[in-house]
Amino acid sequence: MRTFDTVLPYLKKSVSRILLGLVMLVLVDVVQLAMPKVMQYAIDHIQQRSITQTGLFYIGLILLVLALCVMGLRYLWRMLIIGNSYIIEQSLRQDFYDHLLKLSQNFYNKSKTGDLMAYATNDLNAVRMLFGIGFIAASDIVLMTVASFSFMMSIDWRLTLLAIIPMPFLSLTIGYFGKKMHRRFALVQESFASMSGAVQESISGIRIVKAFNQEKAELDKVDDVSKVYLKQNISMAKISGIFHPFMGFVISSSMIITLYFGGRAAIRGEITIGEFIAFFQYLGMLVWPMIAIGWIVDMYQRGTASMKRLNSIFGIDAEIDDAKANPDIDKLEGKITISNLSFRYGSELPLVFKDISTCIDAGKTLAIVGPTGCGKTTLIELLTRIYNPLADSIYIDDNDIFEVPLKVLRRDMVMVPQDIFLFSDTIANNIRLGNPETSIEAVYEAAKTANIYNEIMDFEHKFDTIVGERGITLSGGQKQRVAIARALLTEPQILILDDALSAVDTKTEKQILDSLIEIRKGKTTVIIAHRISSIQHADRIVVLNDGIIAESGNNEELIRLNGLYNDLVEKQKIKARLEGEEL
Repeated sequence: MRTFDTVLPYLKKSVSRILLGLVMLVLVDVVQLAMPKVMQYAIDHIQQRSITQTGLFYIGLILLVLALCVMGLRYLWRMLIIGNSYIIEQSLRQDFYDHLLKLSQNFYNKSKTGDLMAYATNDLNAVRMLFGIGFIAASDIVLMTVASFSFMMSIDWRLTLLAIIPMPFLSLTIGYFGKKMHRRFALVQESFASMSGAVQESISGIRIVKAFNQEKAELDKVDDVSKVYLKQNISMAKISGIFHPFMGFVISSSMIITLYFGGRAAIRGEITIGEFIAFFQYLGMLVWPMIAIGWIVDMYQRGTASMKRLNSIFGIDAEIDDAKANPDIDKLEGKITISNLSFRYGSELPLVFKDISTCIDAGKTLAIVGPTGCGKTTLIELLTRIYNPLADSIYIDDNDIFEVPLKVLRRDMVMVPQDIFLFSDTIANNIRLGNPETSIEAVYEAAKTANIYNEIMDFEHKFDTIVGERGITLSGGQKQRVAIARALLTEPQILILDDALSAVDTKTEKQILDSLIEIRKGKTTVIIAHRISSIQHADRIVVLNDGIIAESGNNEELIRLNGLYNDLVEKQKIKARLEGEEL
């Protein structure tokens, strides 16, 4: 893929705005080019004593009208082209975020949030600058260079050739410094991404930093990446610091040549004073393109480096897609079949599962237990296609999971994960997340089922309480119950609770489970839990151990086996007696 292929669709959509903006730009340049001629006419006639005060008044009026035209036309092309660059930036950012949403968990396992934020801010801004002011400057250079040069030649071709003697040095300068600027800006963007990641991670973990008295260590870490960012920016500034002043030196050289040889020609009478002043003004107009070349090179190198970084993300294919989906499947009944499932996270990593099989009919409850690290959460992530299982290993309603459209799977199968994430919004809006249009009465009912309603009503602002980033103002148990209410509000055909009651006490857990059993009759529920009390009612209990299903059956059957499950039950009974609780 070529560097700017990603941007071409946006340019095609806005071609009418761009063309109209270019027309406005051409008109501005035409008006600007006319002004020196008007000045030449006035000065020459003043020198010849052949113009009256009325004539001067009309010339001044003409210049005023031309200046007003320049102002108005400049406003129009800025609105059309620079405004369009913001539209392109917004569209590109939207597509970038849309692409991020399609990428799998594997991508996020390897990426830092700060890096992705840098892509969506600094890099997109550099692309916008290139297609905004950079595009204008590039277009203006061509017209102003040709037009100014033509007018200068019409006044005195010899003086024009002398004035452009320093110009060839520009191409050498641009070629040399352009490559260096491209490489160094890429390093600047990479260091900015690292710095953003370090700051974001430090702020997100500020409670842990303070708890372990690691403020100094975190400050040193952020200071180190900030120094790298500073170093790369200074390195970039050194290149710009040489490049732009040298451009100014070339421009000054042209003006010195013009002043000396043009002034001598005017003294000799070879050109009039008006022509000399007009020539100088046209040279000044030629100076702008020379300066703009420097800006364009700078913006082009920055924009190209940023676009390549963005393309590196756009070029990553989504692992989780609907390539094999059957569009006729529009809802789930709830039957889950796992057939000879094997899985590993990477080709060089050990197997998490070794040829496991189980099944649960629609409307039933499946419980999954086992020691820490046995793959319980991984199994759920395969069921929800956070990761892709092997083909023909997981079936939903007797359909291979790849045949179920992701939209249907995500709508009818809802998971409450171990790591609860709440947005910095009201409790009501967090509960409404999966069903934003639902009534507040339905929110209340979901909260009551999750046994969190009374606690929310004790808050000062009740359901309008802002929970803070990641729900930081709520306790672990409160966050879990808000998340359960959020899941229940969507009325999923398959509800998955991944250790979602671990932070609540046994009594509250029992109340929630009793409510769930009542309202979810006829719907499938999958529960991962460490407490036996959470799963005793399950129709089927699967015990995972060492990558296989060690035991399977209901509560009574597994106790009679006197195996791993029974050991777990006995240990929890002892713990419950010690803590004065009932199991």
